[in-house]
Amino acid sequence: MTVTADQPSPSPELDALPHPENPAPDEGKPREKKRRSPLWARLSVAFGTVLLVASGGGLVGGKVLISQTTDNIALENLTGDAKKTEAEGGGATIDGPIDMLLMGVDARERWAADELRSDTIIILHIPASHDQAYLISIPRDTEVQAPEFGPSKYSGGTVKATEAFYWGAQNGAGWTGGAQLLAKTLKNMTGISFDGAGIINFGGFKKVIDQLGGVRMCVDQEVTSKHMKLVGSEPMWLADARKTGKPMKDVVHKVGCKEMEGWEALDYARQRYGLKNGDYDRQRHQQQLIKAMAKKAAGSGILTNPLKVGSMIQSAGEALVLDVGDIELTDFVLGLSGVAANDMVLLRTNNGTFSGNGNGREVLNEKSKEMFQAVKDDNLAQFVLDNPDVVASEK
Repeated sequence: MTVTADQPSPSPELDALPHPENPAPDEGKPREKKRRSPLWARLSVAFGTVLLVASGGGLVGGKVLISQTTDNIALENLTGDAKKTEAEGGGATIDGPIDMLLMGVDARERWAADELRSDTIIILHIPASHDQAYLISIPRDTEVQAPEFGPSKYSGGTVKATEAFYWGAQNGAGWTGGAQLLAKTLKNMTGISFDGAGIINFGGFKKVIDQLGGVRMCVDQEVTSKHMKLVGSEPMWLADARKTGKPMKDVVHKVGCKEMEGWEALDYARQRYGLKNGDYDRQRHQQQLIKAMAKKAAGSGILTNPLKVGSMIQSAGEALVLDVGDIELTDFVLGLSGVAANDMVLLRTNNGTFSGNGNGREVLNEKSKEMFQAVKDDNLAQFVLDNPDVVASEK
């Protein structure tokens, strides 16, 4: 769930990629649209896919409202060769465990579809019991072996996880190609196949958070924003603030819990420089924001107000591309209605800190590999009981 303008690290074979500085906000949505997406499909990915678990049966209108369609979301095949087969438990029913790949991008003006990395990579796992939801972040700089990918004319190679999306999007393959190559790369690395996926432009979530009335976030380390400044009392992107020629003040996120507006919550979740564990702390804050959005939506009464839901969905749909596989959305939502936002468990890879190999590249440690094997085997609950230190205790 990250929106960043971070500069590439000095690694020529992994980082020789275009990455414009200080772009202005924009939806950055792919041009192509396909069939319409049911209402709850948008809700589900808009809040990290897990909002679907908040109140499937309690939503006003029930199955009728869930089956309503809208037309402002792109629905694509994002999983490609990494789609879960029937032999692996996939298919057109809700039975069995559900594994979704969530990719966060920062699509802004001057960034074409083939110039984006996926700076947020999260696997959502719902066990076959459908009574829990787990979020597991994969570090953006993890060294991966990306396979050959015909649609983008990519020959394969050693890259960072964040860059697999980039290479898959080249030569006209776009966001769909980026997602498919990243999904295939992660399947090769973890063994996990996916029931579906979502690409989230988190910059487009400001409206959604504001329509929720803000979200409650707890800041655990003071950090100064690298992306935004205050001009007077108005928060602005750094590049835009400079253009005003007016005095600027730092945006400082101070320790403590508070209700945050959309811009503030998103900016906090963007930060990695100045944090003790860098990108690992940012991963936790991204998961924290997703959970906060889901909890706020589930507990605020918004889901029982069709007018508010409609407005929120309109905003959320502008920031999403979705793949729900072969499952009917009404079955998907109602079948998972026993999972609540409060049951969402946030899990850490690599003990929440950098794990390097002999070449100084970031890799998954043995415990993280075991965790992903537990996801594949649908034995994650037992793994967490045996390894409680993987749980990120966010407020």
